[in-house]
Parts: sequence; C-alpha cells; structure tokens
Amino acid sequence: MADQKFNPGISLAGAVDLESMQHQVTAEPGQAGGAPSAGGYVIDVTENTFEAMVQTSATFPILMLLWTPSDDRLFPMAKALGDAVNKLNGQIQLARIDVSKAQSIAQALQVRGVPALFGLIGGRPMPLLQGLPSAEEQQQLVDQVIPKIIDVAHQAGVAGSAPYSGDPDADGDQAADGQTETESVPPQHAEAHRLAQEGDYAGAAAAYERVLESDPQDTVAARERSKALLLARSGAADVRAVRAAAAEHPDDVDAQLAVADIDMIGGQIEDAFGRLLDYLAAGHRDQIEPVRKRLLEYFAIPEPGDERLKRARRRLATLMY
Repeated sequence: MADQKFNPGISLAGAVDLESMQHQVTAEPGQAGGAPSAGGYVIDVTENTFEAMVQTSATFPILMLLWTPSDDRLFPMAKALGDAVNKLNGQIQLARIDVSKAQSIAQALQVRGVPALFGLIGGRPMPLLQGLPSAEEQQQLVDQVIPKIIDVAHQAGVAGSAPYSGDPDADGDQAADGQTETESVPPQHAEAHRLAQEGDYAGAAAAYERVLESDPQDTVAARERSKALLLARSGAADVRAVRAAAAEHPDDVDAQLAVADIDMIGGQIEDAFGRLLDYLAAGHRDQIEPVRKRLLEYFAIPEPGDERLKRARRRLATLMY
C-alpha cells in the first residue's frame, strides 16, 4: 500500500486549496503527562472506522491527527487541538489515528513521521503540518488554521455539525479498540449512530427509520436518515462516471438523481436542488414523484433556516401545482 495514492472515493469540486498553509517543523523535547482522552468532538479512528470517518467529512470538516498516543512529547499538541476543537461545539471534529496500529493509513497519506496533521473536507485531505510544533506554531494552529479549515468548508457547503461523543473526562468502559464508551447520542439513536460510524449506512438508515416510526417529529433522526441513505447509495460512486452518464442521458431520471447525490455529497447543495428542479421544469412532469421524494430527503439535511432550502421548497411547490 506504500505506493498507493490516497483515494477516499469522494471529491470536492471547487475546494479552496490550503497548500499555502502547509509547513514542516522541527521536533522539540516533549512533556510528561497522561495522554489526553477522546470525547466531546474528538474521536479515535482505526483502520476499520477510517472509511466511515472519511465519508462523514462530506457533512462537516475534520482535522486529522496522526500520532502515537504512547509518545508523551505529543500530549501537549493533542490536548491543545482537542481543547480548541471542543470549544467550537461541532463546527469541526478532531480524528486521531494511532499510526502504530494503522500503518496502512499513514502509508496512504504518505506520512513518514508523527505527528502529522491534515484537514479533511469532502474526502479531500489537505496536508497542514508534519513534525512537532513549537508553542508559537501550536497557537497558530488553534488561532488561524482551524478557523481557516472551517471557513473553507463553509465556502464549499460543508457546514454540518459533528456528533458529540460524550465528556472526555468521564470514566467509562474501554472498548476493544481502546476508545472510551460514553453516552454520545440519545439512547433511541444509539444503534443507528453505531452503524453509521461503522460505515453500514443502509443499516443506519433503516435504524433511523425505526426511530422515526416511534417519533415522526425527531428532526435529528430525519436528518441523519437522509445522510445515511445518501451515503449508502452514492458514497463510493465514481464521480466522473456519474457525471458523464448524466450528461449523456439528460432525460433519464435515474442518471439525474445519481448526479444530484454526488452534488450533495460534495457539499454542492444548491446545485443538487437546482439540477432536480430544472429537470422537472424542462418538462419531465411524469417523473415528479421520484424527484419530489429525493428532494424531500435532501431537504432534511440543511438547517431549517437555510435560504437555499427555502428557495428550493418554494420552487418545488410551484412546479407541482
């Protein structure tokens, strides 16, 4: 795997390039102390959960830290990043990867040493740092780099909230992969959330559907169900092939639905809405039901006050009646 390029299966067209933010620093002596715990908006990622984590970066931005939690030199950096991310209340997630247990990930990202830091938006990794930062550089990461990643994500339409994973200081049972099990989601969402974290999006969608049968007003379950359905259908799709098929078959509803999925996964929400609404406006009223159903699924994903959502709802109502 050492010669393979990183290929998460999702592209983000038009993402702002953070190449100018890359830098490499020299290591300095570390400080002793306990490794900071995961929790809040900080998660530990393994080879088994890596792909699922990459998929979620289509919804909210992620800061990836490749480290070794047994190296006390890295503890201050990991704690500073974790504290900074947790103060942002879900605007970004910190995903920590133990390279001693996930060497294939390090190889795919072409990382030769730790720590290494990447931004991840819509499946696109952006190298930020390799090596242990000085105190000044660590503060720059907190004050400038993390807000810049969030800003870039918002420009690309990736503005969802990361899930809260419980109190990082709470005691809990250690899971098999070393993570602390905490109360991270409402009990009725637990099964669906677990399936989504494992990458079983079809199973997660079905589990959220059961939640909605019990409580049709659960807007969080509705949103997460829509995201799970979207990723189950098209999370690993070949973007070029899907777009080519849509261009070659402009009257084919399935081709247009598939490319709208790609737009949504890439954070291009207005493009997805506009594509399907334009399809109906072009005279395909015989396909109004599958398009309406897909749009209603999409409508559950943005915040209710999103102006793109309001415009799309009005236009759909006009086209239907």
